[in-house]
Amino acid sequence: MISSQRQHLILSRLRTRGAVRITALSKELGVSAMTIRRDIADLADKGLLKRVHGGAVSTSTLLSEPLFSVKSQMDIGLKDAIAQQAVDYVSPGDVIAIGGGTTAYVFAQHLLESQRSNGITILTNSIPVAELVQALESKDVEVIVTGGVITRSNSLVGPIADKVIASLRVNTVFLGTHSVSIPRGFLMPNSLEAATDMAMMDIADRTIILTDHTKWSSTSLSLFARFDQVDTVITDDGLDTDSATKTRDLVKELVLAHDRSAEEESE
Repeated sequence: MISSQRQHLILSRLRTRGAVRITALSKELGVSAMTIRRDIADLADKGLLKRVHGGAVSTSTLLSEPLFSVKSQMDIGLKDAIAQQAVDYVSPGDVIAIGGGTTAYVFAQHLLESQRSNGITILTNSIPVAELVQALESKDVEVIVTGGVITRSNSLVGPIADKVIASLRVNTVFLGTHSVSIPRGFLMPNSLEAATDMAMMDIADRTIILTDHTKWSSTSLSLFARFDQVDTVITDDGLDTDSATKTRDLVKELVLAHDRSAEEESE
């Protein structure tokens, strides 16, 4: 298959899925990962897609919130590394809040597989996180769902969600973000989702942001948190030195998780 045919197929996959991974395309097309990277780089130079760690996303998803099913295919290794690090911030018996998005969902997966989830209570506006807890055979974890209006990312937002949240209190809130803007802070494309994230922060003793390094190069519309409102940012070690230095100067704690999947892909 010549390059133009491969690139046509890549764009076709993007139109139906919203995101593609290099490893999956390599297997599907029977070519090396390096060949797929070159095809993606060529399409990115033409403005037909955006390169992300491990693959590419459709340009139509950059300023709007992608579907949960699309986001779940993106940067899987990074999310695993961040999630595993974040589990250390939970103790048995804690009352925590988990926001929407796939990074927060992966965190919930790892947390529920660990002993640190014993006796915890989870407040969430994420339908997938609530379903994950509900599917557990163990009844040792309690989940409280906010209610509200459903977004494209399967999050519950709006006045109903905000009112429920305001009546409660949690030890720690774990939130994802669509983009990181220095020196402004953390942003979402959906203003209602931003407001609900702010409501969760208001009832938490501690706020932790879970986000991969690609979010420092994207953009969004609605600010939900300044750097001085956040206790810890957990990202991956793919964050460039300049961004890491500037972020450390603005936030109380920056944690860089190691992404082992990057080593596997390079091999």
